[in-house]
Amino acid sequence: MSKYWSEITKNIEPYVCGEQPKDKKYIKLNTNENPYPPSPKVIEAIKMAANEDLRLYPDPNCDELRDTIAEYYDLNRDQVFIGNGSDEVLAFSFLAFFNTNEKIIFPDISYSFYPVYAKLYKLDYKLSSLKEDFSINVEDFLGENGGVVIPNPNAPTAKAIDSDDIKKILQHNSDKVVIIDEAYVDFGCESVVKLIKEYPNLLVIQTLSKSRCLAGIRVGFALGQEELIDGLNRIKNSMNSYTIDRVAAKAAVAAIKDEEYFKECVSKIINTRELVSEKLKSFGFEVIPSKANFIFTCHPDIDGEKLFATLRENGLLVRYFNKPRINNYLRITIGSEDEMNVFLEKLHKIVENILQK
Repeated sequence: MSKYWSEITKNIEPYVCGEQPKDKKYIKLNTNENPYPPSPKVIEAIKMAANEDLRLYPDPNCDELRDTIAEYYDLNRDQVFIGNGSDEVLAFSFLAFFNTNEKIIFPDISYSFYPVYAKLYKLDYKLSSLKEDFSINVEDFLGENGGVVIPNPNAPTAKAIDSDDIKKILQHNSDKVVIIDEAYVDFGCESVVKLIKEYPNLLVIQTLSKSRCLAGIRVGFALGQEELIDGLNRIKNSMNSYTIDRVAAKAAVAAIKDEEYFKECVSKIINTRELVSEKLKSFGFEVIPSKANFIFTCHPDIDGEKLFATLRENGLLVRYFNKPRINNYLRITIGSEDEMNVFLEKLHKIVENILQK
């Protein structure tokens, strides 16, 4: 620990990313990346944007991208905020809408960046315990609080919450901001963007990293009524006015506009997810019904950490969380059909070997 660190730096527990190996010897199913390349139109847009204009600052307001997203979701430009990935948008949101003297609330098993942001900004928070089936306990979000954060579908469980339940939460928290983190919404979950016009306290956050195949570009966005977007802009422009570079902005516009390619990739992932889920069940695994591009699963007779390590030894990277209630579960990203066939073949042999001992 450095003597030069601030007290915040000394005491913070940073978020830990999934392993990013430097070689290609693994089938990488641990970070929920899309297994398919970006749209060819995105690649072309990147090539076109890599020109002499890179000497100039990008548009700090990202007007072209905001207009594209607004048109896609039937909103107006002033209801769209752009950030450097949804993680940055979330970070800005915690600072923009939550107060240190009020407890915010989010699920106890969810995206592990939420408590990191809360502690970084010295925000008090309380955790809502998921039910035994890992579904959201809606009643916990109807009491007094300083704001709400819910991932839908949830990570790492992959379960979704019904839009009627989200309406109930919005209505019971009309004076507080309710953030719905829709990073994985395109893989089978119903978005609540349509509720923005009705609820001024709703902020929906999405990303191009997952369903749009652009984790390497780092573009996320928030959707909400103008008052909330103004708040985000006040925070952004107090930190970094130029969050998105010229190349990323053009790539994002092309990705949003190529609806056909987007639907094709999402459909393939959903189909593969369902096939893998059924195969896992045939191997004796318990599989949580998924609305995301990953599966949350455990085997009742095999230790999760041991299985995680054995898979890694066999060139298969998945995600393991050594936390209460989920320390026997693995989160498995859905790869390409070929990758998942190799995964299932190796997993089947591993399971048989372990159970025979």
